[in-house]
This record gives sequence, structure tokens and C-alpha cells, in this order.
Amino acid sequence: MSRFLFVVPPLVGHINPAVGVAAELASRGHESAWACADPGLVRRLAGVDTTVFPCAGPVPGSGVGVRPPDMRGPEALKFLWERFLAPLAEEMAPGVVAAVREFGPDVVVADQQALAGGLVAERLGLPWATSATTSAEFTDVLSGMPKVAEWLDELLMGLRSRVGDSTGTADPRFSPHLVLAFSTPEFVGPDARTGDQIRYVGPSVADRPAPPGFPWDWLDPARPTVLVTLGTANTDVGERFLTECRAAVRERADRMQTVIVDPAGVLGGTPGGEDDKGVLIVPSVPQLPLLERVDAVVCHAGHNTVCEALWHGVPLVVAPIRDDQPVVAGQVAAAGAGIRVRFGRVTAPKLGAAIDAVLHEPGYRFAAGRIRTAFRAAGGASAAATHLEQLAIGAPAKETV
Repeated sequence: MSRFLFVVPPLVGHINPAVGVAAELASRGHESAWACADPGLVRRLAGVDTTVFPCAGPVPGSGVGVRPPDMRGPEALKFLWERFLAPLAEEMAPGVVAAVREFGPDVVVADQQALAGGLVAERLGLPWATSATTSAEFTDVLSGMPKVAEWLDELLMGLRSRVGDSTGTADPRFSPHLVLAFSTPEFVGPDARTGDQIRYVGPSVADRPAPPGFPWDWLDPARPTVLVTLGTANTDVGERFLTECRAAVRERADRMQTVIVDPAGVLGGTPGGEDDKGVLIVPSVPQLPLLERVDAVVCHAGHNTVCEALWHGVPLVVAPIRDDQPVVAGQVAAAGAGIRVRFGRVTAPKLGAAIDAVLHEPGYRFAAGRIRTAFRAAGGASAAATHLEQLAIGAPAKETV
């Protein structure tokens, strides 16, 4: 039996892939624990009996971490690192050290945005793996912005001097031992980053707690179904886009049905019923089982939502907002599995035309099916668990057959 410590940020999209890997490790007799600034969130996603070591750290979207909704591009990237990722690393570090000392892991599994995991493991001489829950880092997204790249390198060097081993050289976003990329080159594209330690395992899709009370009887199996969602972290900017979506899909209510996820209640009205003209508005959905019955997804190009849709072979309309989403949206479009629209400017007619295209033009569904095949062949949580086992016993990581 080996022990694995998962170090994760308080972000649903970064915890969910690791949950499937931890469950697979448990099924093989291994023990896992977690370190996070929001233990309650981990237990909600991984199970109430999960061992979680609490860490300090900023909460996304609160205090100085509240990002102006119209901030985009390099300015938004700088804000993300200076106001969230760098403070998260520094504040989490003491809690990660305490977790290592109490739990005694054989391997630290550090999310790519929980830099304290890799930096502390390096300082303490522990093998560590990177859990890369977005494919954006596997393309050279900063190649056209050398000054931004230089600024980020300096920020990471400063973090190492304060949190990690000042003599270390590894990029804390990419473990020199093992990088678990929850994607595949077929999706990332022909310039996908490679290396001896990088393993493309595809999405980690596993059962997780679902919100109760979804009205499954509302769905008509004879009609195409569209899911509209902006994930869990974009409620502050979604009103205009969701309003345009509702207008677009209501115009098509005679030939399709739509589920809109509106956690902040920005659309108002009564969910469900005949007055909604084929549109069901709910605060949350059981996304994985719903995707089995969906024909298209409209979303913000969040990596988890995109991968879960493509895992089911469902084409997309993607409207990236910020962070890694423009890169992921570009990968969707380049793969032919969907259409990219402009989040802040798209209108109901353009959204409707994009939805019509991914529903009825066969090329999009064919491309989504190609990615689905690649995702499922990569092995997912099972392949990731095998690579972690090999790291724990000191064996070199090998491709899973």
C-alpha cells in the first residue's frame, strides 16, 4: 500500500479530476489524503469521510481576489497570479508541510494551480506529480508575449525562494517526475507539449455527488436537447450571455429543448413549465448523467465541461471568458468539435446559428466523436493511478497499454 497526498486549490474544476484518481487508488488498496484551503468543498466532491488537511489561502472571488468582470487578456492573467495563485501557494505551504509530516505520503500529487504542493515536496525531498487539469498549459500560450513570460518566470522564482528549495530548478507547474495531463494530443493539437515525464491520460470522469431533484420527466427523448452552462465560477458575468442564450433557444423551442444552468438566478422567472417555451432553468444539474442525453453544449470553454462533453461525443458552442478558456476554446474549434463565439458580444441570432450548426452539420459531431474515442482510449483515472503507483515504487513512468 502507498500513500498519496493530493494538494488542490479550492476550485471545483481542479478537484473533480483528482477525485476519480483517488477513488481508483483506493480501489487498489492505497490510501489518499488531501490538502486544501476549503476542506468542506473537498468533502462535498470526494465524500464526507475524506481525510482533508486544512490550509490557509484566499477564497476565489472574495476580498482582494474579486476580479473586475471586464478584465481580460494579460491584465487578467497578471491579476490571477498576483491576487490568487501566488498568495495561495504561500499561504498553503505551512498546511502542506503539516500534512506531509502527519500523513507521511509516498507521493505528493500537486494540482498545477496549487504550487505549494510541488514546491514543498521538492524542499522535503519527496517525489511529486503534477495534476494538470487544463490543456491550456500544454501549448506555448506565452510565445507571443515574451515580457509576460519573463514576468511570470520571475514570480515563480520568488515563490521558490520563499516556499520551496532555493537551489531547485524545476518549474513548479511541471513536475520533473510525472505530469498527469487530463487531455490527449488529439485535442491539444499538433504542437502539444511532450516530455519523458508527461503522460496524456485523458479526462478523469468518475461518479460524483449530484444535486437532487432534477426533473428528468421534463426531458422529451424525441427532441434534441441542448445544455447551457457557465460552470461554477462565472456567476458574476453571466447575465447578458445567458439572456441571449435564452432568447436564441426559445426561438427554436418548436424543434429542440434546452436546459440552462443559472446558479445565481439572473434570469428570474419560474423554472420549468409551459411558460418557459421549451426552456428549463435550474440552479444546478447532474452534469455527467445529463450529458448522456444531450445533443449539444453551450459553455464558457471551461476545461472540465469541455472534456466531459467531448467524453460523451457531444459537440459544443464555446464562449470563453478568461483565464485558460480562450486557449481551450481554440482547441475545440481547431479540432472541429465546435464553434467559438465572443462571450461579451455575441447576440441571440448568432448563438442560434451556432447551435443549429453543431446540432445539424455532421462534421462537428464526427469530430467530437473522434475526440471521444481518443479520450476513452487514454485510460483516464485508471491510467493516472497506474502512473502514480509506478512513481511511488520508484519505477519510471511507462505508457499504459
